[in-house]
Amino acid sequence: MPNNNKKPTKSSNTARRIVFTFFLIFLGLSVFSLLTPTATLEEVPISDVISRANDENGNIKKITVRGNDLEITLKDSDQPTQKSKKDASGTLYDQGLIDRCAEKSGSDLTKCRERDIIIEYVDPVDIWGTIGDLAILILPTIAVIIFLSYMMRQAQAMNKDSLGFGKAKAKLYGPDKKKVKFTDVAGNESAKQDLSEIVDFLKNPARYEKLGAKIPRGVLLAGEPGTGKTLMARAVAGEANVPFFSISGSEFAEMFVGVGASRVRDLFSKAKKNAPAIIFIDEIDAVAHKRDARGGAGREDEQTLNQILVEMDGFDNDSNVIVIAATNRVDMLDKALLRPGRFDRHVNVTLPERKDRLEILKVHFKNKPAESGLDLESLAKKTAGSSGADLANIANEAAITAAREKHPKITNADLTEAFERVAIGPERKSKVMNDEEKKLTAYHEAGHAIVGHVLPDSDPVHKVTIIPRGQTGGVTWFLPPEDRSYKNIYELKDVLARAMGGRIAEKLIFGKEAITTGASSDLKHVAELAKEMVIEEGMGTKTRNLVFPDKQSGYYTISTVKPYSEKTAETIDAEIKQLSDEAATRAEAVLKANKTALDKLAAALLEKETLEESEIAPLLKGTTMPAAAKLH
Repeated sequence: MPNNNKKPTKSSNTARRIVFTFFLIFLGLSVFSLLTPTATLEEVPISDVISRANDENGNIKKITVRGNDLEITLKDSDQPTQKSKKDASGTLYDQGLIDRCAEKSGSDLTKCRERDIIIEYVDPVDIWGTIGDLAILILPTIAVIIFLSYMMRQAQAMNKDSLGFGKAKAKLYGPDKKKVKFTDVAGNESAKQDLSEIVDFLKNPARYEKLGAKIPRGVLLAGEPGTGKTLMARAVAGEANVPFFSISGSEFAEMFVGVGASRVRDLFSKAKKNAPAIIFIDEIDAVAHKRDARGGAGREDEQTLNQILVEMDGFDNDSNVIVIAATNRVDMLDKALLRPGRFDRHVNVTLPERKDRLEILKVHFKNKPAESGLDLESLAKKTAGSSGADLANIANEAAITAAREKHPKITNADLTEAFERVAIGPERKSKVMNDEEKKLTAYHEAGHAIVGHVLPDSDPVHKVTIIPRGQTGGVTWFLPPEDRSYKNIYELKDVLARAMGGRIAEKLIFGKEAITTGASSDLKHVAELAKEMVIEEGMGTKTRNLVFPDKQSGYYTISTVKPYSEKTAETIDAEIKQLSDEAATRAEAVLKANKTALDKLAAALLEKETLEESEIAPLLKGTTMPAAAKLH
């Protein structure tokens, strides 16, 4: 609720006084001009004034002369009631009257009584001219005062950090905020074990100091996007029950030189005042990337990095402040930041394994209404390689699907649809295929399925559909029976062969010239995987055990400078072509040997459009492995 009793500031009071003074000046000048008698006088001709002045019964008591203006006061009044102007020659009345007036008063015509008429000469005053002169003097002064007042208010606002320059924009999560504990973080038990020691350091520093141990200065959380690095950091703060300052690496950057370093100093100053405390810097690679000779001490990003280095391990290193940073690009970070004394511990937050995925799914479905037989184990099996964020997205999509279908609770059908929507894309129900396209797609997907089913080192077929999803005309899923950290050359060659199965099936059924664009994504996958096998994994025939890494960003691509000769490049190209040709040859051998199963599976797809694993197995019963497709 806003505070309505807030006292006005000194600068606001000054501005109000200036405006009020200006208003009083303007009001006084306006009143003065309104009280001027000429505003209410009756206009009479000069000839009438002259005749009445020479006539004894002219009823004129006094004539006041103000330059060319005349003000006439009648005998029955004390104030002027009429006004007139001199004629072109400046004559007031006949020369005789003026001469007689001069005789009576000598040469002084300020007061001349003739026939009881008083003629008074007054210096003319230009009221509006005076106002104009005053305005010329006053208005610029007022404008300067208002401008200076405005600049003073802006300076005070900057001092109060209304603009935020030089102040850290970190969010503080104190004891009053909702705490996150390790029990709220599913999976990644090894990472939690490493971080639990940091919690113990913060809770019981004396026990470690007695043994001469120093509290770690920093912990670097490295892992793929969405694996829960930020959640891990918040769990450390929640378990240790200390203030938690959270900021993104990009928030240190600013267009003004020196602002980033100033924000770093401000952030660490705040943390030291609240020590023991935790500073969490998300995406630290945005501000702490490698320095090189092209940089310089004057660059804003390098000044910011240098200040971080000093704060983490400078002369003043006795504060109980731990820095936790997260990144998915450790290779981009400066070496000075990674050394012991700054980031003493490097914790890898890996993609969850199957049991971890199941626990993560249970967390995300805990507060969602679901039917009793919801098969989360099957979903955990399907989602190999998914991060915690991916699983959260699937859970959310399942709830959205149930709401769209007007289900009271989330069903297994909703779960399957959510997984397929996230993995590949939504069904394109508006996409209408003619019979020829359906037949082509059915044989294409059947070719993938049969080659993958027959080859011994391929993953089992999980599902086949010819319903368009995302950018694909159909999909064939292969799910590994268990999570694996490594793949051997035989497994990768089987992946290449089953990827070529769709194009080869089209050629066998529709002829050699029936080449379509339906296999473009498959061919791209084959080219990328074969290249990775040769350049990164040393799996070529002639380049066996040779890899070609890039020092900066992993491995060279076609667009970068190659760290090998042209002759070696030709050898690599030949190796990639050999792997692709071998995959096509093996796929063709499998499909020719199992032509009947290919026709049966394609016919079933044309009839049902989607086949599950239990429906595929009977159709592929009896398939054989030809000798031409064997590798060992």
